[in-house]
Amino acid sequence: MEGVSVKEWVNNVIRPEENEKYLNQGRDFMDENFINETLLQKQQPDESEIREIIAKSLELQRLQPEETAALLNCTDEELWEEMYGAGLEIKTKVYGRRIVTFAPLYVSNYCVNNCIYCGFRHENRDIHRHSLSSAELRDEVKALVSKGHKRLIMVYGEHPRSDVHYIADTLRTAYDTKVDNGEIRRVNVNAAPLGRDDYKLLKEVGIGTFQVFQETYHHQTYKNLHSRGPLKRDYLWRLYSLHRAIEAGVDDVGIGALFGLYNWKFEIMGLLLHTIDLEEKFGGVGPHTISFPRLQPAVNTPWINNSPHLVNDDTFKKLVTVIRLSVPYTGMIITARERAEIRDDVLKVGCTQLDADSNIGVGSYSKEALDYSTQQFILGDNRSLDQTIQALARMGFITSFCTADYRCGRTGGCFMGIAKKGKIHNLCMPNAILTFKEYLLDYASPETQKVGQPLINMELEQLPNESVKQTVLDMLARIEAGERDLFL
Repeated sequence: MEGVSVKEWVNNVIRPEENEKYLNQGRDFMDENFINETLLQKQQPDESEIREIIAKSLELQRLQPEETAALLNCTDEELWEEMYGAGLEIKTKVYGRRIVTFAPLYVSNYCVNNCIYCGFRHENRDIHRHSLSSAELRDEVKALVSKGHKRLIMVYGEHPRSDVHYIADTLRTAYDTKVDNGEIRRVNVNAAPLGRDDYKLLKEVGIGTFQVFQETYHHQTYKNLHSRGPLKRDYLWRLYSLHRAIEAGVDDVGIGALFGLYNWKFEIMGLLLHTIDLEEKFGGVGPHTISFPRLQPAVNTPWINNSPHLVNDDTFKKLVTVIRLSVPYTGMIITARERAEIRDDVLKVGCTQLDADSNIGVGSYSKEALDYSTQQFILGDNRSLDQTIQALARMGFITSFCTADYRCGRTGGCFMGIAKKGKIHNLCMPNAILTFKEYLLDYASPETQKVGQPLINMELEQLPNESVKQTVLDMLARIEAGERDLFL
């Protein structure tokens, strides 16, 4: 009976007519001939061209495909060092010295698809399947809140057990769960593509950013990797998922590619074309975030080890840098897929967000256990939240749990307009200070408190407006007296 219901559900998910308005004369925006020709034409960029492109990025202007192709083909290591420095300068100019921190919460690992690189694929019999009940989800959220988390990204497989109504119900549960001074204030979602009406339901519930990663933008590779579908085989339904989301009112969306599936230079060009198409169709509003996960080992998933497109650490740093320079005003997420030393290094070329104390086993936070049989892949960075925050502080980064932008309506076009002018940190840094103070008082170890308070003092002195500084000082005093969730 379950098989019949799954089949019926699958047959009603994809609505091709919802994509038609976004096509360009019947074709999607991923012009592979254009990408290949552009990469070929820019195969030997000279030094002056690279420096002109860096200067444009520093002015917070999005690059054109030809410019990104030139950066991708640069072979001069001295110029790469300049690009690394520019990446951090751009990030600081737009977002300040703050790093937004969140936790991934895997809610269900049932999936109808058979992506050959994924531990959750339907045919993988070595994965233990589970969907969290409301009570189990509350236990997971309580475990995360008790560590100090304020932001989540909730992750779901594509299956009728985790349809839009289940997603909406679990979002409500996450928002409603409180522990002493703590609660989750922002829930983002990483899930399968939805139709417009489904996105509207999630908007009503209070979703944050909706993430859908194309995995690979290369048409034939996508077809080869997802040939046994049944849903993910539809390239266009996935490609235009975030167009539909924005139209439905979910104005913060996140794109990404899974590096290691196809040529890394091609994928970066795909991310840029995706950004450009969103901006052209939605009045300059592109992705709120760009993610760039690398293939990692997974239970009973040998294909990963045989991919000819695996990306080494040096190339990974370069690709992250090119993304930063190509779309200078967009948030960039470096995940715990990567080893701690890689994350610490790549943060210095312009990343703005990372997850911490991550456990991607379904139901594993409350059990305080690593259960590989429920995980999609194997994590590389297992540091606790406190250890991560302390490491960031020693690097000069203040950890932000701020969610004020979303609750004040600074999303979509409003956020992008401020970010493109390099002014978002003027709003976000005061709130980062306030949320960081909450963490130091409620959750931090003595050593993290010791390195954290001087960072607050330094950032207070850097606030450009004396009136704002005084407001923040007053709010800090109120937080020390017991108030919480204060923001500008």
